[in-house]
Amino acid sequence: MSAEFELTRNITIGQYLPTASVVHRLDPRFKLGAFAILIVAIAICNTYVGNLFALAVCLWLFQVSKIPLHYGISGIKPAVPFIIILGIMQLLFYGEIASGGTVYFQYGIISISSESIRLVIVSAMRFVAVIFLSSVLTLSTSTTELTHGMERLLGPLEKVKFPVHAFALIITIAIRFVPTFAMEMEKMMKAQASRGADFGTGEWWRIVQRTKDMFPIIIPLFNVALSRAEDLILAMEARCYMPGASRTRYTQYKAKGVDYAALVASVVISVVMLGIPW
Repeated sequence: MSAEFELTRNITIGQYLPTASVVHRLDPRFKLGAFAILIVAIAICNTYVGNLFALAVCLWLFQVSKIPLHYGISGIKPAVPFIIILGIMQLLFYGEIASGGTVYFQYGIISISSESIRLVIVSAMRFVAVIFLSSVLTLSTSTTELTHGMERLLGPLEKVKFPVHAFALIITIAIRFVPTFAMEMEKMMKAQASRGADFGTGEWWRIVQRTKDMFPIIIPLFNVALSRAEDLILAMEARCYMPGASRTRYTQYKAKGVDYAALVASVVISVVMLGIPW
């Protein structure tokens, strides 16, 4: 089969790769907090050097967590069409509303300026950095740890009657089902291709045509999603799960010095990224 059908190779979110690194052993509460700080800093940073520094930090995190870099690169591949479309729109139409900068081409509402070019480059680096961080987080944190960490971090919201446990459970299930749906879609595409359907044979830049080729598997994929959801409901009911009921915790987390160091390091990296006039 063509590599176009290997969707699970390009889906890193929701998968776990145990390498017993220091990143894997971090307290999930502090790990989620540290990664959230870095992602916010990357979203705010709008300079070339700042985003290059963020990409360097992401590559360093891959090395520290002992996760092969090709996992992060594989996570970028599904987002390439979206990045290209967004980049074209920013390049052609952002110059009309941006103030300052040198205008290189203008025709009607289409305007290409130095500011629009800067935005395209910075946005692409932001996307890559955020995908890298998301890949490192999910590949170094199990689904159970993500649930516990998110629930503990959002614990104070219980005082205002926010369903913290239900929210954490929903987010975790959504993340966990991403590779599952990718695997089901891969099976359907291979089955359709064996019957003569045209999947993965067109040029990568023919986004509209490739989107039309995916229509025949959308309805079967929804059926599979509903079937999986029903199986999950039955499994939870068989284990006497009651939403909103008071629950005890088997795993008790205790913060260590390395957890505080990771949180402080994320703050320092964010300050360096944003505070220094690059």
